[in-house]
This record gives sequence, structure tokens and C-alpha cells, in this order.
Amino acid sequence: MGPKTTKVYETLRARLEAGEYAPGDKFPSERTLVEDLGIGRTALRQVLARLVSEGALEVRGRSSYRVPGSVSVKPPEGLEPWRIHGERDLYDNRWVKLQVWEVEPPGVERFEHHVVKLQHVAITAVVDDQDRVLMMWRYRFVPQSFGWELPGGIVDEGEEPAETALREVVEETGWRPKNIQHVVTYQPMVGMVDSPHEIFVAHGAEKVGEPTDLEEAGHIEWVPLVDVPGLMARGELLGSGTLVALLHLLATRSKRGVTAAH
Repeated sequence: MGPKTTKVYETLRARLEAGEYAPGDKFPSERTLVEDLGIGRTALRQVLARLVSEGALEVRGRSSYRVPGSVSVKPPEGLEPWRIHGERDLYDNRWVKLQVWEVEPPGVERFEHHVVKLQHVAITAVVDDQDRVLMMWRYRFVPQSFGWELPGGIVDEGEEPAETALREVVEETGWRPKNIQHVVTYQPMVGMVDSPHEIFVAHGAEKVGEPTDLEEAGHIEWVPLVDVPGLMARGELLGSGTLVALLHLLATRSKRGVTAAH
């Protein structure tokens, strides 16, 4: 894309990320966008096609687009949360905190429950224009096995998760993503462990050097997305963050294929 087209892409991407359009909203028509942004229809369609490929928009009919994420199911009403009567520390250091909480579910007598607090982390899937994802082949001593992982690490105090995502990719791989898009925040073991995981996706990257975090770096390779199901079946994908990010990419890739077929 040329400078004008790139600027329009960045403008629309910023509007989507700022929440100007709610999930499920119909996106402005091509005619409206052409007049609003001062761009030709052919160039605009290149921008919209890129946003669709990145999962930021969905195609609904001929030249009609919607913001993804609409759902039909609603949270049930009238349910009460658990009550927390107190907590105490059993162990606490930089990496892990073990606590005991006194909790009371609705209609149940209060009891003690162990809670483990770990770090807040950010993980990034960087995809190139050949549908390959930037991954590392690493050894993990806890499961005592090698496997593929996405770059990621701990969100430092005062640091935004997006900053962590970008920094960790550069430190662990030597590649700098051209953009960072937040996908989801989730808890990997929600019943007992508190460790927020932030998942990001980036499209495109440039080589800026060699990995600087030698402890975290491993063999680096651009892995085709079509290989992901096979790697999953062989148990060669390590960590929930890697799995969540790759499954998101496969889901959006599959959706693009269905859209193109129609």
C-alpha cells in the first residue's frame, strides 16, 4: 500500500481499537468512507481487505462490513458471587505468592481455599504475509521437553502490556513487529491461580538484530500456520498463551476462508 492508503488503514484501525464501533455494529459503507477519508474506492477496498484478513472486520454481503464480536447469549441474572472473608500469606517472593483465602459460596458454609498469585504476562503472535508465525524452539525444564513457543514475558511495574509484548519479541527473537493488536486477556488456571495473560497479534516485522535475552531465546523460525494442528497433535506447542494465540489465528484464518468462499 502507498502512503495515502497506509494512512487510511491506520486511521480506520485506530477507530476500531478506540471502540468507535461496538461489536456487531455495521461498518460505514464504502461510499461514506470514500467521502469521509478522501480515498478512491479501489484503494479503500485494499484497506478493508487487510482489515478483514486481520480479523478486525467481517464481510457481510456484497461490500458490507461489520465489527466482529457480536454474541446472542446474555449473562444470567440473579446469581450471587462468592464472599471473601479474609486472606493471609503463606509464602511470598518476586515470582510467586501463596495465600489462603476464607471464602463462602452462596448457600455453602465458608471454608479455606489456597490461591497462587503469579506474574502478569504478555505474549505475541507475529504473522508475516506468507501466513507464517514467528516462533521459538525451546527447552522447558519443568515438563523436561522441547517445544515451540511464542515470544512473551512479564509485564514490568508501570509498563503497559503492549509495551511488554513489543519488547519481548525484540529481545527474544531480534524481530520488531510493525504493529501490535490486543486480542484477549484471560486467566490460564482460573480456579486457583491468579496470573493475567495478555494475548497480542502483530502483522509484519523487521529484523533489527540478534536476540539479546540469551536465557529466554531459542532456535527461531517462521512456522507456517498450516503446521499448527499437526504440532498441536504431536504435543509440540508449549504453554497456554501460545495455544490461545495460535487458535485465535486459526479461527480468524478459517473465517476468512469461509468468507472468501461465499
